[in-house]
Amino acid sequence: MPRTAPNKRKLTARILQKVKPQPHPVMVWDTYQRGLALRVEPTGYKAWKVIYRHGNRPRWFNIGAADAISLSEARRLAAEIMLEVARGNDPQAERKAKRMAGTFAEVADRYLNEHAKRKNKSWEQADYLVRRYLLPAWAKLSAKVITRSDVRTVMGRIKSPTIGNQTLAAASAIFSWAIKQELVTTNPCRGVERNETKSRERVLTDAEIPLFWSAFDDAGLVRSSALKVLLLTGQRPGEVARMRLEHIADGWWTMPGAPTKLGWLGTKNSQTHRVWLPQAARDIIAELSDEETSGFVFSSARRHAIDGLDDAMRAACQRLGVERATLHSRRYPHAAPLARRMVGVEGIALERASRSRGTQSPLRLCGKGILLRRRRRDPVGTYPLQDRRSA
Repeated sequence: MPRTAPNKRKLTARILQKVKPQPHPVMVWDTYQRGLALRVEPTGYKAWKVIYRHGNRPRWFNIGAADAISLSEARRLAAEIMLEVARGNDPQAERKAKRMAGTFAEVADRYLNEHAKRKNKSWEQADYLVRRYLLPAWAKLSAKVITRSDVRTVMGRIKSPTIGNQTLAAASAIFSWAIKQELVTTNPCRGVERNETKSRERVLTDAEIPLFWSAFDDAGLVRSSALKVLLLTGQRPGEVARMRLEHIADGWWTMPGAPTKLGWLGTKNSQTHRVWLPQAARDIIAELSDEETSGFVFSSARRHAIDGLDDAMRAACQRLGVERATLHSRRYPHAAPLARRMVGVEGIALERASRSRGTQSPLRLCGKGILLRRRRRDPVGTYPLQDRRSA
């Protein structure tokens, strides 16, 4: 079917009156003002449109009804719009952002429910920072009017440099998502300087380990057991808190990379890992499981995964009167000596046997705990312990 040539002419008041509705929408382009067109609907409704290209894509900007806006006024508005386009702006996107942005609280809520809860495993921490530091200052402000100066003001009120950086990252994530949704056009967090921080390394000494071990008993049976297993394995607190019985077999704890419907949230890098559990950890798990074979190892009265491990660790530090040690995601650098002590004969014998054969031990005793070593072409945790002993 041949393509119909555009209907172009220098619009006048007389032409506007003569244009009649058709069975389909009709566009009449003005040759006097570039981009300006009159759209006539089958119902007889006439409206001014400005059509331009931005990012190699056509954009339609609705000026308004032709019976309310004169031809001269439409040309003036079209000229202003085309000037903004020449400057590299996108007037239609900016109009949509102004119309849909709403308050920062509304945008933050949409980001949380439409994106963060689905994509970010640590969304609760970021949400806390947003509610604690950003919403009190910006909740009722339109998201599009928040400026870089507003961001710096909020960041300046946060005493902790680390918390300030984390809050800045949480705010930037919200605005970056809002830009993709065309709710705002700019991210005011860009260009805001991050606070300088000093890397801190909190190492539990050999003398502190038994003190913490005993102090954990005041946290209650379930939380105390979770904290002790965390010390024994050196794994992430969130992973230990959601450890499931069906993932444990023959002394190995398999952590699926992907989330499951049973409440396991997956690993940080979305890869499946296997961790060897020392006898002390297996004894703790056996005591809690009561011969069950499924469900969370460390569960609440309602059979949900426990929480509050950070609070329990903080309370233990206060009772012992020592510098605060946190359940950091990078794990403790003391895991190596602790693992060597708690693994006992089974781990040490395995290492010695491997060394005598001139091979690499499948157990890696380091800050990440006791893990299977990764061979060049083998996935983590492929070979069981007994297979390696007989190799």
